[in-house]
Amino acid sequence: MRPHVELIDEKDLIFHTAELMGGTGTARQRNLSYDEEDGSASLKVHFDTDWSRPAGIHTAQTEWYVLEGEVKIGDEVLKEGGYWCTPKGVLCPPLEAKAGTVILLFREYGDWQFTEADKNADFVRPDQELVIKRSNEMDWIDVVDGSPMRFDLGGTPVPGLYIKMLYRDKETGFYTRLIKAKPNWREHPLAHHPVFEEAYTLEGSFNFNFGEMEPGTYFFRPALVRHGDFTAGPEGTVWILRCDGDLVDWYTDNARMEMHGDPVNWGPEYPHTEAPVPLQPVRSRSIGPMKDPYYS
Repeated sequence: MRPHVELIDEKDLIFHTAELMGGTGTARQRNLSYDEEDGSASLKVHFDTDWSRPAGIHTAQTEWYVLEGEVKIGDEVLKEGGYWCTPKGVLCPPLEAKAGTVILLFREYGDWQFTEADKNADFVRPDQELVIKRSNEMDWIDVVDGSPMRFDLGGTPVPGLYIKMLYRDKETGFYTRLIKAKPNWREHPLAHHPVFEEAYTLEGSFNFNFGEMEPGTYFFRPALVRHGDFTAGPEGTVWILRCDGDLVDWYTDNARMEMHGDPVNWGPEYPHTEAPVPLQPVRSRSIGPMKDPYYS
């Protein structure tokens, strides 16, 4: 399984040669999170040259979200906010990416392997199909209006959040969506979920107990990791967010995290010493210490 990643700025990650089999051109990737057992991964990919690849089948469920530039998949041209997904075993049409294009690439249930094929291939799954969305042309849906996005323990949608559904597996509940929190949206108790949850920040800012999220920051939480409380910034927040099932909120109220003890060799009677700042590690070389509202 993937390890817990909390919280990283993608600028702190090194570039690797992109894991894009069968293509012509040059690209590089930053590994946001990586499952070393089955090859599942979340990646930020930069295309340094024009890149192309013929049709075929990915080993993994594969998703691309265009951050900038242009991608052509079959006859469809996708620009910023464009998205496509081939569920596992579904034919991916011929692909082209222009030089300078930047995408988020998600692999699930498999690694980077790819086999050239056409629509007559025996292993194409007829029960699944290619998904293409242009998120900038989609309307935001309030979760209160019955979206399967986020629920509290009683099954009630959590207000103040809006989504654009990009992909959802009807059998497993796995889904990828854009999620928007309105300015200064607040949710108080700690939460955890029965599914994994990952998010990459596209716009705005967001404060919670692990720090402040800004564009380019990312987390991956395995199921049952507690987190919160939450406060969106004055401009609100937009993420691309994925879970391997319906996101149910299980809450913990009145939670406390405290450290107590007596100083041994530091304090007023010892020269050149200072009291430690509790629970405030450095998260990122790029953006410095965690900006935790409890200690700001």
